[in-house]
Amino acid sequence: MAATGSEKDGAKAYYVSTPIYYVNDAPHLGHAYTTVAGDVLTRWHRQRGEKVWYLTGTDEHGQKIMRTAEANGVSPQEWCDKLVEEAWKPLWEHLEIANDDFIRTTERRHTDRVKEFVQDLHDKGEIYKGGYEGPYCVGCEEYKLPGELLDGEGEYAGQKLCPVHKKPVEILKEENYFFKLSEYGPRLLEFYAAHPGFIQPESARNEVVNFVKQGLQDLSISRSTFDWGIPIPWDEKHVIYVWVDALLNYATAVGYNENPAKFEDTFPADVHLVGKDILRFHAIIWPAMLMAQGLPVPGRIAANGWLMVGGEKMSKSNLTGIKPQDLTSHFGVDAYRWYFLRAIAFGQDGSFSWEDFSARYTSELANDYGNLASRLAAMVGKYFGGSLPEATANGEAEKAVQEGLARAVAEADRRIGEELDFQGGILAVFDFVKQVNGYITEQEPWKVAKTAFDQSGDPAVTEAGRARLATILYTAAESLRAVAVLLNPVMPDTSRKLWDSLGAEASLGALADQRVQDAAEWGALPAGSTVTKGAVLFPRLEEPGKG
Repeated sequence: MAATGSEKDGAKAYYVSTPIYYVNDAPHLGHAYTTVAGDVLTRWHRQRGEKVWYLTGTDEHGQKIMRTAEANGVSPQEWCDKLVEEAWKPLWEHLEIANDDFIRTTERRHTDRVKEFVQDLHDKGEIYKGGYEGPYCVGCEEYKLPGELLDGEGEYAGQKLCPVHKKPVEILKEENYFFKLSEYGPRLLEFYAAHPGFIQPESARNEVVNFVKQGLQDLSISRSTFDWGIPIPWDEKHVIYVWVDALLNYATAVGYNENPAKFEDTFPADVHLVGKDILRFHAIIWPAMLMAQGLPVPGRIAANGWLMVGGEKMSKSNLTGIKPQDLTSHFGVDAYRWYFLRAIAFGQDGSFSWEDFSARYTSELANDYGNLASRLAAMVGKYFGGSLPEATANGEAEKAVQEGLARAVAEADRRIGEELDFQGGILAVFDFVKQVNGYITEQEPWKVAKTAFDQSGDPAVTEAGRARLATILYTAAESLRAVAVLLNPVMPDTSRKLWDSLGAEASLGALADQRVQDAAEWGALPAGSTVTKGAVLFPRLEEPGKG
């Protein structure tokens, strides 16, 4: 997505990243949840007029990828190419993800820079050679501490299991290179204390702080039992540990050691969005690596919870994976983008159910929001020939709506733009939608219309009725104009349809150029705008399997 001319020149970009995702399989709802959250966050900041950089991508090295490729009878590179081009990139396009870059860890712009970074650490004495033996989870690509492991039952009786994947770990013994991570514990704790908002939510922060307080072990940064990875530059019998390789994407994608101007303009990330199962890598290993290299640390590590189905984390490994397309084909892309951020508090675990999605879609999207837009367009068409009338009879009811909008804009901007509270921000907007619906119900424009167009009555009464009707309909239209702006980062297609229905582009310009912080400035939509019915924003849902 290209930067707009209204963005602030010279300022550091507001840089947001998702994790880079393993391409051992196609993406599921959990991957899409994090990516949509990042997209809404960056669209919000773009709509503030800020310069933004949104990065996502794929993690393509490591033993897990190699084994998956072997199981499918192709080379690791062939497997990665196929999954990226046929599954990952098409899904992000389908979900209208407006990422500025897509990094793949098999690209030269990444692999060359990773070698340089690791070589620099080695030259500084931060890396040494040693041996290690311990339990290793291929799914996590991580050595586990014995105290973390679960006792296996049933088919896994007598074995130790990874607490995340619930599968047996492997006992590995290798000669590896190690990063002196243990030396960075005190510096990390000092940093966490000075920057209490660095790790979010607070429960995640507490977990990391307690883990570091127990003492850190040095980090094995190489593997020598397989070769699918970036070779250690001074010892090519080893490949760089996939997590060291992967974390560096946040630097290599924005010009580390290659484009100094771009790097200075973008790095470090303002927000790294991660799943809570990979929090320690991002909140401990990543900042320690940056400290060792003398580079700035990210602004915030925000861990989202797990999406749950039947009480189990949603993933392919436990067979609860659901394709996003299963839902978008029924509910639509915009409703999909809205639902998960609306239904689940970001940072907390949340359960998905088809029934809950259907109920919220019908109640909040179709009945509250879509019906308001439909009724407004119908009444402007019926009573004023589709031309938005001027408001000349404002009173206390209209003042209350204007004040409600100001509150909604301020709260949504704070919650989404600053606090990453997507649920709270969306609810603030929909509370305002409910307020406008209540205003319409109380003002009863259909009754006012009877007076406004009663040719047999007192002309003065008729004129007053017309003025009142015009004011009611203008108030609803102007409210929807602001709602289209506020919901554009969340539901871009629906917002564009509403913007077109209100005839707003002719006088106000493109929706993407409207500023969130200006949405509460009342009276922006001029009288005389052509209001059209347009397509139903949220069509009635067909029962699954019908239609």
